[in-house]
Amino acid sequence: MTIEEIEREIVNEFDLFESWLEKYEYLIELGKDLPLIESSEQTDENLIAGCQSRVWLHAKLAEGLLVFTANSDAIITKGIISLLIRVLSNQNAADVLGAELKFINEIGLTEHLSPTRSNGLVSMVKQMKNYAYTFSNTK
Repeated sequence: MTIEEIEREIVNEFDLFESWLEKYEYLIELGKDLPLIESSEQTDENLIAGCQSRVWLHAKLAEGLLVFTANSDAIITKGIISLLIRVLSNQNAADVLGAELKFINEIGLTEHLSPTRSNGLVSMVKQMKNYAYTFSNTK
């Protein structure tokens, strides 16, 4: 699936919920399915700066596609990074770099996060794009 198709799928899923309490509960559920980073990769080097909670993110290239894994010590943050991984993992680096991630605003995520969590979200996206940039420049 393309990034845009996955984003549309997520927007449709969030549209099923009427309240933000239900959407937060869904985010928590999504976090339980997070592709977890190997414990050996849960290092300071893979810790995302700018997040209030601790978030570790790892990326590798498999058959020309970026594959992300992560973990966090906060349940809502696990759900957020899980959404980002769902959209950006198994995509090529150029598509990740060009992704606008419109779904974030379409589901209302930015307006319903605390300022510190919003900053963390921006940091997560930035780190994922940094990985994509790095892998796009290694041949």
